[in-house]
Amino acid sequence: MVKSSLWTKLEGSEMNLKERMRDLCDRTKKASYSLASENTEIKNKILRTTADNILDQETRIREENKKDLDAGRKAGLSSALLDRLELTEKRIHAMAEGLRTIADLKDPVGEILHEQTRPNGLVIRKIRVPIGVICIIYESRPNVTADAAGLALKSGNAVILRGGKEAVHSNRVIAGIIRDSIQQCGSNPDLVGFVDTEDREAVKWLLQAEAFIDMVIPRGGEGLTRAVAELSRIPVLKHYNGICHVYVDRDADQNMASNIVMNAKTQRPGVCNAIETLLVDKAIAKTFLPDMIKQLEDKGVEIRGCPETKSLANHIKDATEKDWSTEYLDLILSVRVVENIEEAVKHINTFGSRHSDAIVTKNKNTADRFMKDVDSATVYVNASTRFTDGFEFGMGAEMGISTDKLHARGPVGLEELTTYKYCIVGHGQIRT
Repeated sequence: MVKSSLWTKLEGSEMNLKERMRDLCDRTKKASYSLASENTEIKNKILRTTADNILDQETRIREENKKDLDAGRKAGLSSALLDRLELTEKRIHAMAEGLRTIADLKDPVGEILHEQTRPNGLVIRKIRVPIGVICIIYESRPNVTADAAGLALKSGNAVILRGGKEAVHSNRVIAGIIRDSIQQCGSNPDLVGFVDTEDREAVKWLLQAEAFIDMVIPRGGEGLTRAVAELSRIPVLKHYNGICHVYVDRDADQNMASNIVMNAKTQRPGVCNAIETLLVDKAIAKTFLPDMIKQLEDKGVEIRGCPETKSLANHIKDATEKDWSTEYLDLILSVRVVENIEEAVKHINTFGSRHSDAIVTKNKNTADRFMKDVDSATVYVNASTRFTDGFEFGMGAEMGISTDKLHARGPVGLEELTTYKYCIVGHGQIRT
């Protein structure tokens, strides 16, 4: 088993948790200064080397992941959560491919966002720069370890990783491979700090460490995000939940709508871009809903419907007011019949989480109105919400999906992990 050399050293000492965390953060902060001056070639070399090493050690990763899966089953984790936790051969290869894709992307650092020459001759440039040190606190999905490290390194940031206890063995081995790969390329492994303890006090300490950490990204359930936002002294990029919708308009291609709904709900119900509510225009409810409900139930989906939906399928459960604002992360779907697009948009903007929402329609005017009026980070026409994903958006991976409006919104990729500064060049000007 490979562990971060930092934590191997600290665990063998008499340092208490506070001292260990301070030492970890201090090393990561100092390492971040060296990364800011690294050229793109070095960063890409680290990413590609890490990808190769992940594939070379696939068997070992699977072995460690099995320990987490076995513990999760004993702890009674749901099938959806176990799916998030599992690292299949396909997902391990996707991790490596994600790192290679990030390496192939344009380096955002140093991009001139704006340049002007003032009447007095001063040249003012607005230039994209790294944020510095990013702490990501996440649950369940161990592929986040590789995604977060890859995006942070390419965008010139150091990163501190704190995964959930349910994925401790998986996260530890992946973090160790990343750190070893950085060292193999001649750079400082402390660019990726790994919090190898399940003690929750470590998280509390991190969230107060504004002297070392520049931004915190929680990635997990609503409870985690709210706890982080309440405790943190550091800016937090938030994603509370994914209450996503598909609205099937009266002018929809109903076969297309069925395929989109099935994909958006059943492909991976335990992820944030899966839909939790289906809205159907009243004009087509009688022709569309009975077969749609049957298809969903055949896949094991529990339907909770409004009174009009129940009139078409009286065996289903009643949808309560709470259902409209619940992120199930499971094979459960609330269904509501609406009068028109106005009611659909009102429902989404009232109960949704501003994550991902879709309309299925052949009417361009209706589609344009939906895209304009729905206040969400990602809005779709005739496509599944499951595409809200950094890899699918061509970002290689993502740090998460932001439902904030500042400073980033939607999938958080390379550009969203940068800020900017002004660089001014003169030739002796003074202000009078």
